Amino acid sequence: MSAQTRRRRWAIALTAALFGTAGTVVVAPAAVAAGTPPGIVVSNGATQPVFSMADAVRETVHVRSDMDSDGDGVLDTITALVIRPEETNAALKVASIVKASPYWTVQTAAARRATVTDPIADPATHWSGWLDEYFVPRGYAVLEVEIAGTGTSEGCLSVGGAEDERSVTAVIDWLNGRTTATYGDGSPAAASWSTGSVGMYGVSYDGTLATQVAETGIDGLETIVPVGAISSWYDYTRAQGIGYRSWPNRYMQGFTGRWGNAESKVDCVARYQGVGDGETQAGWDHGPFFVARDYRDDVDQVTASVFLVHGQQDDNVKTTQWGRYWDQLVAHDVPRRVYLHDAAHVDPFYSEPKDPVGRWMDHWLYDIANGVMDESQATVARPDGTRVTEAVWPPSTTTATSLYLGPAGNGGAGSLTSAPVSGSQQFTSSGTVAETTMVTGPGTAQSYRLAYLSPTLPSAHRLSGATRVEVTFTSATTSTPLTALLVHYTGGSSTRVVARGSLDAKNRDSLTAATPLTPGQQHTGTILLEPKDYVFPAGSQLGLILTGNLNEFVHADPQAGQVTVALGASRAVLPLTVAPAPACADPAWNPTSIYTANNVVSHNGHRWRAQWWTQNQEPGTTGQFGVWVDLGHC
Repeated sequence: MSAQTRRRRWAIALTAALFGTAGTVVVAPAAVAAGTPPGIVVSNGATQPVFSMADAVRETVHVRSDMDSDGDGVLDTITALVIRPEETNAALKVASIVKASPYWTVQTAAARRATVTDPIADPATHWSGWLDEYFVPRGYAVLEVEIAGTGTSEGCLSVGGAEDERSVTAVIDWLNGRTTATYGDGSPAAASWSTGSVGMYGVSYDGTLATQVAETGIDGLETIVPVGAISSWYDYTRAQGIGYRSWPNRYMQGFTGRWGNAESKVDCVARYQGVGDGETQAGWDHGPFFVARDYRDDVDQVTASVFLVHGQQDDNVKTTQWGRYWDQLVAHDVPRRVYLHDAAHVDPFYSEPKDPVGRWMDHWLYDIANGVMDESQATVARPDGTRVTEAVWPPSTTTATSLYLGPAGNGGAGSLTSAPVSGSQQFTSSGTVAETTMVTGPGTAQSYRLAYLSPTLPSAHRLSGATRVEVTFTSATTSTPLTALLVHYTGGSSTRVVARGSLDAKNRDSLTAATPLTPGQQHTGTILLEPKDYVFPAGSQLGLILTGNLNEFVHADPQAGQVTVALGASRAVLPLTVAPAPACADPAWNPTSIYTANNVVSHNGHRWRAQWWTQNQEPGTTGQFGVWVDLGHC
């Protein structure tokens, strides 16, 4: 049975009478006495803001969990703050939007910042976001949950571990009558107003919790909307066998010191030390600690629908997180949607219309037939502000396209060619070169990198997915990173670094065990770049930079030295949709033909003029001082 058919129908939880005029439906509980306020109002497939936010019920409950994570002999209680329409005190039953987080803390800002630097901005206090203001007037309860060991919840923070998950499942159980809760005075708190249908929303760690809980398949969780969220803590802190520069090697333990509450810092010392030991036990390799914090391995258990939101310039929670999770959602046919915006690590719905989220929740939590599942599966915002939609993602026109690393032309840059060419090139790793310098002047040879350029593109090339770079190489040392940058060049200048990736060459065969290189012996490794949806327009060039250490991106390997790349055996494989090239009137270039000065041909959508006698020299590969002069597009 599919996840869609398994979801809880709100009609089961909310017996309703329907009345109203065309285009507007008013939903009122059957048991409501005459004269009580109306129920949920639906117009044009969306719930309407008819409930008073000012009169809403505000309460704090302490939910009994099924764990004793701090070992004090008492089951931990999890604090949840609730806002719900006043009418729920009568007979109105509503669905719930849950936002769980470690960030609602009782510590001072100075104390939070004292332990570890974290690029995630400190969140504000409870109810500083938009969820309550948007959803409560439309007939939802909104809950903000303090996970174990944070805020006023008991227990220990686990940074992606089981205690995080069980904190949230306890609250979902309470909303479904499967566990108990109390108010601050000890009196019982029952969620008699709850339909049992739950949607989760969150940004960064908060969205990560939604992804983590969905993997349990818990009854009642109907949908999640993770925004800039983690689906694998290994991929968050590490590339392929090497740590991202943003994080120290005991970053996750440092997180407990920053966000754990005062009680947990006393009661959970050993557990917090264990977090640090777990993340470092295999160095930068993939160990059991991270296996337990991978939420993509059990996607077959997900019964909720998933609406992913991610920024294509998010260098904190990198696009690897949504891309590899999406692949699993596709493989297991989980109902899904994705919105890729062009910003960084932010919630785009703070500034954009919130209705896409509202209509999604309406459909999945109130079973409103508003057609969201018949709409485009993907929306992509481009850098210029335009948006494209796709029935499926990646688009059906996407093809894996191989571009082989070729030798330098007269201008000094290597080439990206459609067929392999023999030869080799070398670079010597440097940990001091900035990325902006690394991608500058691709036509000039530099000792610390290799640069490869495609011919000028005759038409738009759309990247939709993850590029992989297969490198056959020899190393002068037993250890080196291999780092690749996919770059958009316009007129020889970098327009954007589109995607990055790095591989510890010792992990070329396995992420769980490193194998030192044998100096002088040829090896092959595959660098996985971040998935992106990006358009290289006609007239620009695809660029690929190969290097070792890139100090701003990954931790430097002090052993890294000279690397020799075998060109014919090395290639980039890009998921591309190539727009048709414009028709050209001039005769097409033929590798067997002989051309003399001033002969003009067409090739790759451009016109080319020969400067002297030539044969079998492809236009676009001979550099700015070569035989062919680019006369522009046809």
